[in-house]
Amino acid sequence: MQDHIEWVLEMTIQDGRSDAVQPLIDEMVAATQANEPGALTYEYYLSEDGARCTVVERYADNDALMLHLKNFGEHFAERFLAVFAPTRFTVYGPADATSRAALADFGATFESRIGGFHRS
Repeated sequence: MQDHIEWVLEMTIQDGRSDAVQPLIDEMVAATQANEPGALTYEYYLSEDGARCTVVERYADNDALMLHLKNFGEHFAERFLAVFAPTRFTVYGPADATSRAALADFGATFESRIGGFHRS
């Protein structure tokens, strides 16, 4: 668990793009689940008014995180940014320099674990 990296990405939905949200999420979830065994949590949440979306992601380690970013960039980034406008992006855990550099382009801030536990 010490190597796990997780994040919370909060976004608004671009004007006129609400119909594209669910099909894009369904496709991304299916692809991530099928092709990324190191993706431990990958969950999207929609606000009651349908204006905001949050994704919570958790990866086994930096290699799993980088595989996800590679797949995201190759298959989804352009469509994702046409649908969502990131507003807050916080990364938790031991992201290495490569992961930090890759996530910085999305405006990520980073926090390190200083205590606690996780139960499954």
